[in-house]
Amino acid sequence: MNPLEDIRRFWDADAATYDLSPNHRASSPAESAAWAAALERLLPEAPARVLDAGAGTGFLALNAARLGHEVTAIDLSPGMLSALDRSAAHEGLTIGVIEAPAHEPPSGPFDAIIERHLLWTLPDPAGTLTAWRGAAPSGRLILFESVWGAAALPWDAARIRLQEILRRARGLPPEHHGEYDPELRASLPLAGGTPPEVLVELVEAAGWGPARLERLRDIEWARASSLPPLERLVGLQPRIAVTAG
Repeated sequence: MNPLEDIRRFWDADAATYDLSPNHRASSPAESAAWAAALERLLPEAPARVLDAGAGTGFLALNAARLGHEVTAIDLSPGMLSALDRSAAHEGLTIGVIEAPAHEPPSGPFDAIIERHLLWTLPDPAGTLTAWRGAAPSGRLILFESVWGAAALPWDAARIRLQEILRRARGLPPEHHGEYDPELRASLPLAGGTPPEVLVELVEAAGWGPARLERLRDIEWARASSLPPLERLVGLQPRIAVTAG
């Protein structure tokens, strides 16, 4: 098994339908505004050199570029990067793209490195965080994650299951075109979900200095406001940001 090649093939196949899922994009103008506010607050003052690691179709990269940052996007999947390129061209934004695994960032130096929901699919998350520090020795790290899987408290785990049932009842498309092969998933250290305290420990052990943890309640509220009443009542899994540097 070649984990990186298997991961690349999965996300290339996922690229065509990835943005159809409401969880992979902003679902309303309010949520777009909440994400813009979070990035503007957490990123250095624009224009900064920003690396979006595991950029996918460009959710973070596009938002950072709109704020006036000089953005480079790195991803293992050429299909994902092609989708990012099309979106950037449509908006008249300039974003550099690099096809490479996340643990091989360009030399930089960058003022900030950002990621969203990437760490679970990394074969070596600890080594990758260390490599990112080398690309941003005086910069800032911003991890956008959510609490799910083994990291979720019992009520949050039940909430996630209920939300999936309600999504299917509405006829919404699945999150992805398929699932990771069980052997591949078993090889990924964080594939079962990561508690926030473990994320903090990983960041600090990678040389980023003291980490800061916050819950992104404005983003949760904006996303919930676009949901049907029953789904709004069930609620969403917690969204968090871990920052350092």
